[in-house]
Amino acid sequence: MDATLRQLAAYAAVARAASFTAAAAQMHVSQSSLSRAVADLERLLGAQLLERDTRNVQLTAAGVEALRIAEQIVNAHRAGMKELRRFLLGESGTVAVATLPSVAAVLLPRVITQFRTQRPQVAVRILDGLERSVLDRVLSGDADFAITTVGRPSDQLEQRPLVHDRFVAVLPPHHPLTERAEVSWEDLAREPFLAVGRDSSVRRLTDAAFAQVDAHTEPAAEAGSIATVGGLVAAGLGVSALPALVLPLTGTGQVTCRPLVAPAVNRRLDIALRTRRTLPLAAHHLLETLDALRDQGHELPDGVAWSE
Repeated sequence: MDATLRQLAAYAAVARAASFTAAAAQMHVSQSSLSRAVADLERLLGAQLLERDTRNVQLTAAGVEALRIAEQIVNAHRAGMKELRRFLLGESGTVAVATLPSVAAVLLPRVITQFRTQRPQVAVRILDGLERSVLDRVLSGDADFAITTVGRPSDQLEQRPLVHDRFVAVLPPHHPLTERAEVSWEDLAREPFLAVGRDSSVRRLTDAAFAQVDAHTEPAAEAGSIATVGGLVAAGLGVSALPALVLPLTGTGQVTCRPLVAPAVNRRLDIALRTRRTLPLAAHHLLETLDALRDQGHELPDGVAWSE
């Protein structure tokens, strides 16, 4: 049988105070209860830890070593329980957020900055990727929640609308379409179109928009990175269509943007949580920070708006 935490704490209190009476008062227990706990510990260890007489309590050599070990265990237990309480209160730990690269780079920095000013001991882990991998992170439990597009509703996910952004035409400088206030999808279909890779939610939405106007254009080129697509457009190799939130990711090349119409296409970004899962309190607090910024009408990039 192992020594109990109660026995170790009782022994440490008596050894430090060199008195059963003083230790009992400190621990708010009876002296007889304390004596039994120490005696049980000595019996368990098979060693005398204290030498007692009517006036004094002295530690034996075994008692000195036992005190060192007992204090390590008791202090570690107290520190662990204190850390557990902080975690349960949402004041420590790690929040894992799965999201699209555009959300991670453009929307989340302000949210995380405000959150960590209130809870500096909570780390935020960002798991950025494409729509399918982001949702898989939530379903597997790797992420506490996601901010992403959700192609097909799932009974495994709970969705809360967060923001929506409008698709714009992305054009090379001095392209003839830059002279227009608005550009239609049919206009883009007549140009060499530079597409995002097929695994991207952006590609799914652009393909659907072209199909809606019966313009089945074959991409002149496609790339997995928004920055690559932006570089190709800036080099004059074609045109593209991107949602407003991703525009800061198009790189350093110069491009010109115009609103896309006929039809106007919006991309909806939701908070996605696994159904029937209780969020850690720290993750709940991060969502509260996000909700507070929305309630305050925090300014978003052009073409991006908070969802109701």
